[in-house]
Formats: sequence, structure tokens, C-alpha cells
Amino acid sequence: MTGQVRTVDGRVAGRRGQATRQKLLDCLGEMLSSSPYRDVKVIDVARKAGTSPATFYQYFPDVEGAVLEIAEEMAKEGAGLTGLVSGRSWAGKAGWQTSEELVDGFLDFWRKHDAILRVVDLGAAEGDKRFNKIRMKILNSVTGSLTESVKELQSKGRIDKDISPAALAGSLVVLLASVASHQKGFQSWGVKQAELRPTLAQLVHLGITGKKPAK
Repeated sequence: MTGQVRTVDGRVAGRRGQATRQKLLDCLGEMLSSSPYRDVKVIDVARKAGTSPATFYQYFPDVEGAVLEIAEEMAKEGAGLTGLVSGRSWAGKAGWQTSEELVDGFLDFWRKHDAILRVVDLGAAEGDKRFNKIRMKILNSVTGSLTESVKELQSKGRIDKDISPAALAGSLVVLLASVASHQKGFQSWGVKQAELRPTLAQLVHLGITGKKPAK
């Protein structure tokens, strides 16, 4: 984490303090991978980081506050997903490549951040606006670019002008997010990752272009 970091009471944290704060976040992230969010306690995070609850409270008001910090950093990384769509071609073999890379990017991002994304989804489902804002920040980064891609294809007469670009883009992004968050479930159905990726890429390509991909 870079930039100026402050404690809960507004003091600027020094280099050592920033390192301690980051270690607390790293330990919390590891615990979320193996423990239910509601079961994670400040004392357990502090113990794992080799410090005290008092030190934890210097940087975060509670576990939820620290989780939000992790989620915000993740959302910043998620904003980079827009690069998988923005300025990319949907014509011919290039269109199939765009579909594949978009799917790969989504699945890889969700696998990497599975633990914190589960917490974000839980908070959003419970109506917490803070978590919902983070979730939408990630999805919007792709939805906006995909909407522009649909508009461009419409302007060239390649797809039906009666289709709502935002509705189509939003539907596909929600599909991607839903499948990405359910990857372990697919494995329990006997669906291998090597089978899931091309199938999902074909759905995306058909959704955007209305055509079978040229591979």
C-alpha cells in the first residue's frame, strides 16, 4: 500500500506503522480464506500478526473496517478489467480472442480474490451500501466499456439497433460475475476449468456479436 496512511485518531503513520497496518490486513485476508467472516475477531487477527488488539484499533475501528480497506484495494485492481474490453475488436478471430481474454480475466480475478469477494457479496446482499458500492465499482469498470463496444457495433450495422447496449452489457457482466463466483460449484458438477472457460467465452461472443466465433 502506498501513499499517506493515518491512524484512527488522524495521526500520520510512519514507515513502521504502515508496515504493521499492512501486516494486519494481510493476516486478515488469510483468515478470511479459511474462516467465516462473522467468526473473525480482532484478537485473532492481532495474534496472527504478532501484535495486540490495541495496535489493531490504532488503524481500524473494527474487523469490518479493515475488511472494507482490503475490499477497496481489490476494487482498484478490478478497475483494470476494463482493459480487457476497451478498444478491443469483436470482428473475426480478434473477436474470439477478446471473448477469451475477458473470460480469463474475470475468472482469474475472482479466483485470486475469492475470500474478500464472498464477503463483499454477503454485505451487498444484506443491503450494506458500502459493500454494494465496491461490488458495483468492479462490475461497472467492465460494463461501461462493454456498453461502448455494443454501441460501436450497432453504429456499423453489425448488430440489431433495437438492443439496449447497457442492458446487454450489464446482463453479460452479471453472468460473468455469477459464473466466476461459482467456480468451485462447477467442479462439484464435474465441469473442468478447461471446459468452463471456452463455453463461457462462446456465450459472451454470441451475446455481443450474435454470431458463432471464428476460431
